[in-house]
Amino acid sequence: MLSPNDMMPLYQQLKERIKESILSEEIKSGEKILTEREFTEKYNVSRITVRNAIAELVDEGYLIRKQGKGTFVNRRKMEREIITFLSFTMACKEKGVKPSSKLLKREVIEPSAEDFEALELGEQDRIIHIQRIRFADDEPIMIENNYFSYEKYNYLMDEELETSLYELLSVKYDIHPCRSKSTIEITRAGEAEVTYLNMVKGTPMFVIAATAYDRENRPVHRSEQIIVAEKFKISYTNGF
Repeated sequence: MLSPNDMMPLYQQLKERIKESILSEEIKSGEKILTEREFTEKYNVSRITVRNAIAELVDEGYLIRKQGKGTFVNRRKMEREIITFLSFTMACKEKGVKPSSKLLKREVIEPSAEDFEALELGEQDRIIHIQRIRFADDEPIMIENNYFSYEKYNYLMDEELETSLYELLSVKYDIHPCRSKSTIEITRAGEAEVTYLNMVKGTPMFVIAATAYDRENRPVHRSEQIIVAEKFKISYTNGF
């Protein structure tokens, strides 16, 4: 129970109790918390005490309110540092998150002008387009489009692609993507994101477009990742 004799105000005591339950994962990520009424009955406090505690946890990002549904533990965001080259799988593992993939498309298509420039294609070369949904702890977090030279990477048409592409290239083919040139933009969820990522149309999304290079500075592939903004955080380290 909370102590009215404690120097810490009741709402802060309650806030710390809820926060501790979140950090210890007693209340899981994405799980709905008790209602105001349930909190008042459980801790014998007023509704204003409960509201103040929850309001601060919402402001600090531990909780999120969903209109008409209640208040939930805010899901952890995947984080990627933009000056560090990390595959999605590696980024997940660094954060203790389980990565997985679902293959949507594997097709041979004609290259775009962007493909010719980024991938240094020959005149007759075509493109392997691989489209996947990427999951973090079974939550869909992005639609990923990868574009490879068919002439150089035609064996990908026969590989199992619901695992790490970079691990496959590295372990089986001794190809080691190690740096990338990237751009980041903001867009809004369209029909594909509504369908595959369970988004509401118009939800903010990150778009990370990149070309990855191997140790000899040769282009490996071009990619476009369309990422749910509320589930993803981009960070960088200043050199000063």
